[in-house]
Amino acid sequence: MKFLLDQNVYLKTALFLRNLGHDVVRVAEIGLERATDEELLLKALELERIFVTRDKDFGNLVFVKGFKAGVVLLRIDPSNMEKVHRILEVVLDALEESEVRSSFIVVGPSGYRVRKLSGTR
Repeated sequence: MKFLLDQNVYLKTALFLRNLGHDVVRVAEIGLERATDEELLLKALELERIFVTRDKDFGNLVFVKGFKAGVVLLRIDPSNMEKVHRILEVVLDALEESEVRSSFIVVGPSGYRVRKLSGTR
């Protein structure tokens, strides 16, 4: 899968995803560390990447403002990183890339939930 990682996603998570064989780009690698949340979602759509973040505000952009970008919201901190990574791996193994692209997925230490998006923007 192809991911665009927000600046708040840990480097260890980027390396974890790369080690699983995924195509990972961090926003800082493409000069977007100062971009707005809206700009980041638009860039993810433009690059055909799934956006990964730790910022809960992206739920508002997706569900209220209508940005139909696939988002993975990680409820992760250093104390639960390994557990969240294991659950993230389960999610990515269970779903097709097209499903992840069309969903808002929350992954935390106790599990995950998937909410399908409708339409595109």
